[in-house]
Amino acid sequence: MSLTPLTALSPVDGRYAARCADLREIFSEQGLIRARVRVEVAWLHALAGDRHIPELRGLSADDLAVAQRVADGFDAADAAAVKAIERETNHDVKAVEYLLKKKLAEHPAWAPRIEFVHFACTSEDINNVSYALMCREARDRVLLPHLDALLGALRSMAHAHADDAMMSRTHGQSATPTTLGKEVAVFVHRLRQARTTFASVPIRGKINGAVGNFNAHVTAYPGVDWQRVAQRLVESLKLEWNPYTTQIEPHDWNAEYCDALARCNSILLDLCRDFWGYVSLGYFRQKVVAGEVGSSTMPHKVNPIDFENAEGNLGLANALLRFLSEKLPVSRWQRDLTDSTVQRNIGVALAHADIAVQSVSRGLARLEVDRDALAADLDRNWELLAEPIQTVMRRYAVPEAYEQLKALTRGRRMDAESVGRFVDGLPIPAAEKERLRKLTPAAYIGLAAKLARDV
Repeated sequence: MSLTPLTALSPVDGRYAARCADLREIFSEQGLIRARVRVEVAWLHALAGDRHIPELRGLSADDLAVAQRVADGFDAADAAAVKAIERETNHDVKAVEYLLKKKLAEHPAWAPRIEFVHFACTSEDINNVSYALMCREARDRVLLPHLDALLGALRSMAHAHADDAMMSRTHGQSATPTTLGKEVAVFVHRLRQARTTFASVPIRGKINGAVGNFNAHVTAYPGVDWQRVAQRLVESLKLEWNPYTTQIEPHDWNAEYCDALARCNSILLDLCRDFWGYVSLGYFRQKVVAGEVGSSTMPHKVNPIDFENAEGNLGLANALLRFLSEKLPVSRWQRDLTDSTVQRNIGVALAHADIAVQSVSRGLARLEVDRDALAADLDRNWELLAEPIQTVMRRYAVPEAYEQLKALTRGRRMDAESVGRFVDGLPIPAAEKERLRKLTPAAYIGLAAKLARDV
């Protein structure tokens, strides 16, 4: 069976293939091999840049450009060639080394220096930097732009509906009014903070040999400052240098990265459930798409499927991200291989998160606020004014203010008339009575509109 979106085992490469194209380019097997080639070539450049390695001194800028073109021109045919070599070596990184040697050996300047490919490296030297590059590219080129677009849409919604009064619900029951814009603004503020944390996670790398001590390096070239060479290589790739490792970079940054993204996802999951609920209450209508079917048997239905899809994918993403966060920093002694197979699923975790973000954005684009529904809900619940009335009573030292309102309103429906009668009988200044008589549930929103506009 040939592999197509219809035959793929994972929905990431099947049903959602089109939505994961950017991440597939980064985290596919071909993407991983391309990153490894890039790191191997960068290491060659770092070695050639040290004057204490005489065998590499004769390389010209053109010679180094030859190696760089191998990395920059890496394509599907090169990836297939690496996989063919791997079938013989049964070692993926060694296969990359052999392909590079084959390509560079065709150039006179490199032929006598071909053994400097993968010089003194363990596979993890190449792999850890490769995954670091992939995670940075995924974050900066795919995930953050999608999060930023969603944040922009939410912020616009907060501003557009800053004044749309809405009954809030605490414990699922009617509670102090708010505005729709302010409730959206809460998510903007939360997601913006989480996004900043995710964007600021330092992504680290190392290239220091079999157990992190530069043992082979020092034996071959005692006069080279290997720590400086390795640090220069890692930082040239815009990563943060980690000087203390075993054979593996300990993956602590991976845990921070996964945890920070999972926090973004948790906030979005909360948003999905709230917006789903607002659709259910009728606060939002969903735009009808011609030809779309909501239910296979109930023709009238327009379901909030985008928020449901997002919620499911956010749950999948966080299950994977939290496993990655807990597993990757744990390794027996100086090295075991359990991280290797696990790391191959980083792209899957990020894909589910990105699918979810795209679904939330699609869901938001389909929403229309039903202002009549918002207003009707508030008008049915005049008992919401028990809070401001008893608070004003407290200001004027009316005894048992809370208890009086509790007796009047708890478990009861009130209307404008019954609230007005109670206010008329209060021992408070006439001006305060007049102010309270004019208060309606829709007007009792405090600073909600300002908060929505200020986000």
